[in-house]
Amino acid sequence: MTTRRKILVLDASAFIAGFDPLSIDVEQCSVPMVEMELVADTLPWVRFRTAVESGKLKIKEPNISFLGKAKESSKKVGDVLFLSEADLQVLALAMEIKSGGEEPLIVTDDYSIQNVANKIGVEFASLMTFGIRFRFDWILYCPACHRKYPSDYKLKACEVCGTELKRKPLKKTPL
Repeated sequence: MTTRRKILVLDASAFIAGFDPLSIDVEQCSVPMVEMELVADTLPWVRFRTAVESGKLKIKEPNISFLGKAKESSKKVGDVLFLSEADLQVLALAMEIKSGGEEPLIVTDDYSIQNVANKIGVEFASLMTFGIRFRFDWILYCPACHRKYPSDYKLKACEVCGTELKRKPLKKTPL
């Protein structure tokens, strides 16, 4: 039996939480858009840049087919509107790594990333929070007239009464 190699997939929140890629001896990667989410010349940005320049952190663009799968999975649980493009790329990269027979571990404090990661069967670890204990499938609804909308509905207001839409759990699954 061969042991699957663990690969850390780092989200922007990992750097913001203080994760130092140079302090751990495990293969690590991230996506190009993570750097754009970090404010230039701050400590998280410096950690990111130093790790990339030292060769410790590999930057990889996920395959477009996995990006589509990540978007589809996030739509199914209702988190698509709460994920940035960088978040979707992190999920897509983790899916791609998993499909290659390796074992990705997403390092993030983002609950929406954790929710989708659980849906697609990818492990995650949080640094500053306890992480999620349940996976939620979300639905959008109007708090005034109670009309329901799909989780990927693009408008922010109810088409019937104009009230700002909210989201609530449709289904709650223990991890």
